[in-house]
Amino acid sequence: MTKKLSGYISLIMIIVLFSLTLVGCGNAKNDQGASGDSSEEVKSSLDKIKDSNKIVLGTSADYPPYEFHKQIDGKDEIVGFDIEVAKEIAKDLGVELEIKDMDFDGLLAALDTGNVDFVVAGMTATDDRKKSVDFSKEYYTEDQGLLIPTADKDKYQSIDDLKDLKVGAQKGTVQEEVAEEKIEGAQVKTLAKITDLVLELKNGKINGLVLAIPVAEAYAAANPDLTLSPHIDLGKGDGIAIAVKKGNQELVDIMNATIDRLMEDDTLDKFIQDATALSEE
Repeated sequence: MTKKLSGYISLIMIIVLFSLTLVGCGNAKNDQGASGDSSEEVKSSLDKIKDSNKIVLGTSADYPPYEFHKQIDGKDEIVGFDIEVAKEIAKDLGVELEIKDMDFDGLLAALDTGNVDFVVAGMTATDDRKKSVDFSKEYYTEDQGLLIPTADKDKYQSIDDLKDLKVGAQKGTVQEEVAEEKIEGAQVKTLAKITDLVLELKNGKINGLVLAIPVAEAYAAANPDLTLSPHIDLGKGDGIAIAVKKGNQELVDIMNATIDRLMEDDTLDKFIQDATALSEE
């Protein structure tokens, strides 16, 4: 009986030891898996860009002179001074630039899902946006104005004259906030594309369109029946910056170095001048 009991105890101990060995192996595999996931996450930023030899830009090309479509030698191209900045970033990284054009209000979602690597789209670095993405340093500050029918050039002498009027603004932009906060009682209509809002203005469905002044001037130059209001000052907006997915500080540092270089040698000013001239052709 004693020998039998001793045999049972030995068998139980062997089973317990074997079970502990299996658990240890399982944990080791889990640790390896976690390590693999961490490595993959790191590769999703700068390493991924360099491995693929390209960086994917998200933009909304209806915002001249920042980014817009233009026929160049019979071919539709996306141009603008934001695009030139993006090209310089790609050059400094030593990779190719791929451009994806989409609605402005879908850009940050595309960044979050990894559909694009960075966003350059005349985007202001608001506190709300900073909660979900990281931004480079600001590289341009824009004044806000009102695009109106040329026939109404002297109709609106101050912001007070805009009270209760129908005003357009691009959806999800700082201009939407300006329209809602600075124009008392404004009936604000928002659409994803500025080109659609310009049509609304030309067809008399809205009284004015809030835009950054360079953008308003570009649309006025292309449409003689529209003009930038000479009397309405909607103030200076926040500075615009480049957005990247959160946690990519190394990528932000590279972009900041590119911005510094472009500002120090006045290349950025030339980009703005050239893009403005191109948008008016």
